[in-house]
Amino acid sequence: MADPTMSPPTQSQPNVATSTTLRRQHHLNLENLAPSPSSSEHVNRLVNSNHYISPSRPIYSDRFIPCRSSSNFALFNISMPSQSATAGSSPGDGGKEDNPSAYAALLRNALFGPQTPDKKDWGTGAARRNIFRYKTETRQSMHSPFPFGFDGLSGPGVSNVAIKAPRKVSRSPYKVLDAPALHDDFYLNLVDWSSHNVLAVGLGTCVYLWNACSSKVTKLCDLGNDDGVCSVGWAHRGTHLAVGTSNGKVQIWDASCCKRIRAMEGHRLRVGALAWSSSMLSSGSRDKSILQRDIRAQEDFVSKLSGHKSEVCGLKWSYDNRELASGGNDNRLFVWNQHSTQPVLKYCEHTAAVKAIAWSPHLHGLLASGGGTADRCIRFWNTTTNSHLSCMDTGSQVCNLVWSKNVNELVSTHGYSQNQIIVWRYPTMSKVSVFVMIA
Repeated sequence: MADPTMSPPTQSQPNVATSTTLRRQHHLNLENLAPSPSSSEHVNRLVNSNHYISPSRPIYSDRFIPCRSSSNFALFNISMPSQSATAGSSPGDGGKEDNPSAYAALLRNALFGPQTPDKKDWGTGAARRNIFRYKTETRQSMHSPFPFGFDGLSGPGVSNVAIKAPRKVSRSPYKVLDAPALHDDFYLNLVDWSSHNVLAVGLGTCVYLWNACSSKVTKLCDLGNDDGVCSVGWAHRGTHLAVGTSNGKVQIWDASCCKRIRAMEGHRLRVGALAWSSSMLSSGSRDKSILQRDIRAQEDFVSKLSGHKSEVCGLKWSYDNRELASGGNDNRLFVWNQHSTQPVLKYCEHTAAVKAIAWSPHLHGLLASGGGTADRCIRFWNTTTNSHLSCMDTGSQVCNLVWSKNVNELVSTHGYSQNQIIVWRYPTMSKVSVFVMIA
């Protein structure tokens, strides 16, 4: 039987034990919350992050700070530093020219010009000015040996634009060829230069070749006493030379072996103009017609162009071989296409025979033509828009026109009355050079 004095176990005993346990755990948690040396350092880093510098990595800024040592200060009109700063030597250098400061000064002057301040002068005087103030830099000459714009003779601050000296062209010929029996006839075309640097000249009944590389002269052919040479024309490629005769025939010669490979008829009178277009050869005659000849075909000609009212004395194909320009003694300039038998464009502004014709290799559709003694003008046409562009009175008969393939310049040869050769700059038509021929 249980003792009545003993009370049964109550719920307070386990509660006491539990409370004791909780107090111990809370005490341990407080100990863990106490700042340790490592956690304290971490807190300080967070609080004073602006003043903490990591020893393991650099700090990057979001600002762009230019490196002024690589800036061309001369572009911003910064005045020249003192003489002592650019002398490149200090009292401790002993006057040696090979000390680092002297080399740095020379290098700075070579790269950025004589007005570039030294680092120690950045905080004084003119260096306090805004170096980013805009200033236009003049263009440097392509022929300057100094790639950074300063040649030691240029003005302060920026490189000077080199004044281009006028091109000097010798007024005396480097070679003079004898040309006996050369016909004095405005309407004939007796001289032509090949792509192989060989000059063909028609002298009387003969054709002679002069090699400009070797100065060798070769007699190509002799037509005989009953015929004569009225025109010569080289093919654009190869060694084929076309010869127009006074009997109305056209002969094709191979200049490499001095052999005639073909003779073609069709004209009734002399052939004074020839023009090649690949394998197509155009011939103009005093009979007022133009014959289109395909040297690959058996026929002497494949088509006939009619339109001129007098002798055809000028012929020239465009560089794309799509248009043929013809000039005649009827003061007319016609333009034909590849398949037309009638002119597609007609120009009637000239007041004398149109013999000089030249297509521009620089601008598609640009055509130049020159008139005879009564006209004396060089006219420019745009065959694409069918418009007359400009006119230049040369003061004398225009015999020939040739465009330069390298620059936009034009050469004209003149007969009566000034007998001169003029190099023109297009489109200003300013004279580059003038050569006076003594008759």
